[in-house]
Amino acid sequence: MSRILAIDYGNKRTGLAITDPLRIIATPLETVRTHFLLEYLKEYFTREEVTDIVLGYPTQLDQSETDVTRNVKSLETQLKRIFSDKSIHLHDERLTSKMALEAMITGGMKKKDRRIKGNIDRVSATIILQSYLESIDK
Repeated sequence: MSRILAIDYGNKRTGLAITDPLRIIATPLETVRTHFLLEYLKEYFTREEVTDIVLGYPTQLDQSETDVTRNVKSLETQLKRIFSDKSIHLHDERLTSKMALEAMITGGMKKKDRRIKGNIDRVSATIILQSYLESIDK
């Protein structure tokens, strides 16, 4: 089977996560500078079979847009145009950064490693992807 890739978009950095080929487990992949994201994905897709992209969709708790929502919508449009062979899915990403930090603490990650923003981005993407996997299993 092919993999599913998740994107936790940020204005500076973007966290990525990927499933195993059986689409059971989500694992952190990489954190890339956002302005290199599309080039990174083009190269990655030449090496790995990915048919679906899950894009974290940021909203406030009251469902209103955040300052990043417009950028995510723009990225969605670019992904659909550039990677027309892939299915793009928007998935709620509210509270994933907080959940990522809690997961890193629970997992025993040292405080200095938790301060590295890229770690939070990767773990957030993993949480988005795992949440998406759980939502499609229902």
